[in-house]
Amino acid sequence: MKQLTFLSVMLFVLLSFTLGYSAEMLNGAGATFPYPLYSSWAAQYQKATGIKINYQSIGSGGGIRQIKERTVDFGASDMALKPEELEKSKLIQFPAVIGGVVAIINVPGISSESLVLDGTTMCEIFLGEIKQWNDPKIKALNPKLNLPANPITVVHRSDGSGTTAIFTHYLSGACKKWADQVGYGTAVSWKTGLGGKGNEGVANYVKRTPYSIGYVEFAYARQNKLAVAKLKNPAGQVVAPDFDSFAEAAATAQLDSKNHFYSWMTNSPGKKAWPITGATYILLAREKNDVNKSVIQFFDWAFKNGDGTAKKLDYVPLPNSVKDKIRAYWKNYIK
Repeated sequence: MKQLTFLSVMLFVLLSFTLGYSAEMLNGAGATFPYPLYSSWAAQYQKATGIKINYQSIGSGGGIRQIKERTVDFGASDMALKPEELEKSKLIQFPAVIGGVVAIINVPGISSESLVLDGTTMCEIFLGEIKQWNDPKIKALNPKLNLPANPITVVHRSDGSGTTAIFTHYLSGACKKWADQVGYGTAVSWKTGLGGKGNEGVANYVKRTPYSIGYVEFAYARQNKLAVAKLKNPAGQVVAPDFDSFAEAAATAQLDSKNHFYSWMTNSPGKKAWPITGATYILLAREKNDVNKSVIQFFDWAFKNGDGTAKKLDYVPLPNSVKDKIRAYWKNYIK
């Protein structure tokens, strides 16, 4: 019986190689930023096709590492890789959806969207230079708020994170001190604060720590009922984080297949644009043609059927023109 079972398994493997790859489950890992959306898309896709998408929310740094090591079928990162890095690692990438990173606060007595910050105050808070909630620079932006004298507790990501890349890229563009002292990337040398793993970890830290501030993808703020700050954008307008302000920032994005869609959307010039907006990307190993066919079938299905779900979760679906560029891009690399 054991011999028969072994022979059956070997026959299945031989048939699989002969007939081609057939996915009943695809494994992906990476960014926590799009996890609420990917998990919803995956559930709907499994119901429609029977194919399971197993996506592990481990942070963009982990997603990049795992696809480079070829231990997953696809990686996910909120920081697009530069074309030269893609060439070196024999990867391709494409955007999947657009969303916003928000500043979340836990200040007793201050409700969501009551507090206003700008690039300078955000920068100096995360540099550890603004230490109290009633600092004159915060008070100048919020003359009608009764700001407490309590110390500010900063919460940031402890893992490699595309959300961190988007947030620190925003700070680098809005504040020269940040650009000179820290810079941007999936991991940076923080000057102050506590580290939380994943968007979930930062959200939980802020939720249970009075007088704290952190940054997460917007869906996590909504799901955890956390207060968010408004921001003064580069156009000088005070804006709230929502679908419309993310969409206005996305409208300025230069997503071009010629450079593998490498683009930043932070500090968009749009009058009502949210300044901490970014795309999240999928990474594929070029040589895994059959696996990649199954992965793009999933994302093509999501592009056709998942916009409504994205909007409900306050992500911005890609414009149809960009989706068409992505489909043409797939044809260049996946046969």
